[in-house]
Parts: sequence; structure tokens; C-alpha cells
Amino acid sequence: MNRLVEIRSQESLCRERAALDFERRVFWLAQAQEWEQRALDEIATHFRECNAAHVELTRN
Repeated sequence: MNRLVEIRSQESLCRERAALDFERRVFWLAQAQEWEQRALDEIATHFRECNAAHVELTRN
């Protein structure tokens, strides 16, 4: 989950830059959206791994 914290930090940084850099606001918001999607992908991967481990435990 440390990776998720790092990803969310990058997303937040991009949103801060968007607030401060009006000329490139659209760029920074697009970058933030990309980081947000990476975070969602990371969460989904984590749950798939947890569920796979749970299935293995219940089979044994």
C-alpha cells in the first residue's frame, strides 16, 4: 500500500500545480487524472491479490 500513497501524492501534487499554474491548468489536471486512474488500478490489483490468497486458503 506504500505504492498507493506515492501515487496519491503525485496526484495531489498535480492538482496543486493546476491551482497555481493557470496557463497549464488543463495539462496538470489531465496528469492528475492519470495518477488517479493509476491509484484505482493499484487498489483493484490489491483486492484481486487478496481475494486470490483467500481462495487458496479456503481450498486447503
